[in-house]
Amino acid sequence: MSTHHASNGIPMPIVSLNRSVLLSGIVLGLILQQPLFTTALFLVVLPAVLWGQKASLIFMIGSRLFKKQNLTATTESPILMRFNNSIAVIMLGTAQVAFLFDATLTGWIISGMVAVAAFVALCGFCFGCFLYFQFNLQRYRLFGSKSNSSVNSLQVEH
Repeated sequence: MSTHHASNGIPMPIVSLNRSVLLSGIVLGLILQQPLFTTALFLVVLPAVLWGQKASLIFMIGSRLFKKQNLTATTESPILMRFNNSIAVIMLGTAQVAFLFDATLTGWIISGMVAVAAFVALCGFCFGCFLYFQFNLQRYRLFGSKSNSSVNSLQVEH
């Protein structure tokens, strides 16, 4: 998680809103035994992964809802946010396939992993950020500094 103020970064209130929406949507779906909640989350997060923050419903809502706080809030790298959302989309998409093939328990386990990651991130440890850092660190070790420009530009807290 980046702790700097940047005009092109995503303000932390919006990042927290994204995590809260994932967590609450999955928990509500599980409680009500309605996989359509995870389908809705998949469809809400997918445009943000494909086209960035401008296509994110959560970003649009968070920009309005937290307008004043966003002005002075610390930010997270859009690259890091997109990486985290990509993991959520892949996992929620996989859960959709499981639900479609009547593997309900598998679908809820996969969805639950997204909810746990969102909860842990809300508590202060971003597992997706950790994975992103490790991925880039290993890429650097294998291929050298030319492919590692993004690692040096991000500050990751553990």
